[in-house]
Amino acid sequence: MKTIIEEQDGKFVATLEGELDTVAALEVEKALEPLYENTGKDIVFECKKLEYIASSGLRILLTILKNAKANGSEVILRNVSDNIKDVFNLTGFVNIFHFE
Repeated sequence: MKTIIEEQDGKFVATLEGELDTVAALEVEKALEPLYENTGKDIVFECKKLEYIASSGLRILLTILKNAKANGSEVILRNVSDNIKDVFNLTGFVNIFHFE
């Protein structure tokens, strides 16, 4: 699993590549730590190369979303594949995240 965070146009852009399974979740959570302390910048998750997401990955994204909203920021999931979007539909998370 590869995770990259960059600042672009006043937003954090986090690129997720590979399989965000239970094994990768600890590594990804550590890599995304700067987003937990976000103080007002919107967060975009680029998911074009995200192949799989487990419940532990959903938990990470949900925690970041809660923290971002508390600070007045938005979380956007970009280029989500149909397979990944199905997971969000099944869990009901499709209703709480913004997709582009």
